[in-house]
Amino acid sequence: MNAREPSFVSTLSRSARLRQMLTSNELEFLMEAHNGISARIAREAGFKGIWGSGLAISAQYGVRDNNEASWTQVVDTLEFMADASDLPILLDGDTGYGNFNNVRRLVRKLEQRGIAGVCIEDKVFPKTNSFIKGEAQPLADIDEFCGKIKAGKDSQTDEHFSIVARVEALIAGWGMDEALKRAEAYRQAGADAILIHSKLSRPDEILEFAREWAGRGPLVIVPTKYYSTPTEVFRKAGISTVIWANHQIRAATSAMQAVVKEIYESQTLVNVEDRIATVNEIFRLQDADEYSVAEERYLSSSRVAGSAVVLAASRGKGLEAVTTDRPKVMLPIAGKPLLRWLVDAFKKQGVNDITVVGGYRADAIDTAGIKLVVNERHEQTGELASLACAVDGLQNDTVISYGDLLFRSYIVRDLVDSEALFSVVVDSTTVAEAGATNQSVRDFAWCSAADDRGLFGNKVLLRRVANNEADVKGEVPNGRWIGLLNVRGAGRERLQAVMNTLRARPDFDSLDMPALLNALIEAGEEIEVQYVHGHWRGVNDLEDFRRAGDFAHEATPLAKSDAAGGAAQ
Repeated sequence: MNAREPSFVSTLSRSARLRQMLTSNELEFLMEAHNGISARIAREAGFKGIWGSGLAISAQYGVRDNNEASWTQVVDTLEFMADASDLPILLDGDTGYGNFNNVRRLVRKLEQRGIAGVCIEDKVFPKTNSFIKGEAQPLADIDEFCGKIKAGKDSQTDEHFSIVARVEALIAGWGMDEALKRAEAYRQAGADAILIHSKLSRPDEILEFAREWAGRGPLVIVPTKYYSTPTEVFRKAGISTVIWANHQIRAATSAMQAVVKEIYESQTLVNVEDRIATVNEIFRLQDADEYSVAEERYLSSSRVAGSAVVLAASRGKGLEAVTTDRPKVMLPIAGKPLLRWLVDAFKKQGVNDITVVGGYRADAIDTAGIKLVVNERHEQTGELASLACAVDGLQNDTVISYGDLLFRSYIVRDLVDSEALFSVVVDSTTVAEAGATNQSVRDFAWCSAADDRGLFGNKVLLRRVANNEADVKGEVPNGRWIGLLNVRGAGRERLQAVMNTLRARPDFDSLDMPALLNALIEAGEEIEVQYVHGHWRGVNDLEDFRRAGDFAHEATPLAKSDAAGGAAQ
């Protein structure tokens, strides 16, 4: 069972569970859903039942709530909802889509699709939404509507299938006496519950109805208009079930409007990508994991997940004031440790096998979701000695990363998608553009071509990385390596071979990651460059630490001053 799903498992049928909710002595709740994914979201939130909203289903089709979507289209939608969730569904069946005969056929078809019940309202087909000039809408003849209820009950083969009769008299302005009269007639006709509806912003007439009804049968309400009423008021009034009738479709609509407007105006996805659900979250809601398990069972081949090595052995020079009891990677950034931002970013891209090389206060590193190895000589050694603690165990395609990085998710996504044996991320933002004035700016990169942000697909190779712009005389660097190296396929063995060569050097303990990159290049390896322009941050000193929180919180594109280099042991 998914960790987000409710823990209860019932052996009762869906229809029996709905009937149980309607007749329970406890106040129960139904959440609106309008397709498979919203049904699954309602289940994961913990709801015990679903309201198949006529408004929401018609809205997701882009048509009016005037029976413009046919009843067969509605039933087809319900089938996807039932498949996506094992929760009982009560359909908002409008007026029953016609006369008594339409109700008989509707009930039979709903039972075939595993739907637990239907709510029909006492208006005239075709109907209009109750909140659109409801006082001007005609009501059905009481006897005719009672005939629909009887026809539906006589047609059901499942004894627990529920028919809820919705009384529209208060909406239509016919008064309390008429509402009570109709409700009693519908109860005697066989309705399993009464839904009393109101368009007032206060619950007064609903509570008055409940008092007069006096518990003659289950009472259902839809507090869309009187939403500020404390839920405890409904409990004390003896209400059976509350329907949250349209809130998923409304939430989705406002979110889509905001995101689409932003994309249209900015002509880029960078502004919104980190504010919306990941593609992997959509896959999860689609139950992609079940398919992966089936794929392993029924297909002969399967993909291997990616790996990462995070170099996190240092305390952090310039950060001594805040790292007394923890290493730099455990500094809190916008509510969670720096390391967790990095690990989460990898896991979002399917890089799940993560090894962290600790050193200073390694005991304070949160090991959830990672493997921890320790460079016991971290005080006397540099970055390559830390990498050596993990490099021999590389078995899959691997990203090697500094441990003090924050970056937009597309950076690691594009890096792991590279087909090159070796690839790195280089930021083409200049030091002047970045506004960086501190001594920690390092890892300048010289490449085979500058970053032409108007062209894509051109192969650019790394030529050298150095800590000083003047190290390559006469040539201006093309950017800075941000601390991410991806190694694929046969590149793993070649990396290990170069590491073995470097280990034989007397100065190995002092070598850093640029030394490895330069050694790979000198050994004839091609290292492809993935250019970025900002959209990352390193945490090298107290000023970087202060600004890291702003970076993590930002939902808008980074300003030019938000690109600063970083390095970590």
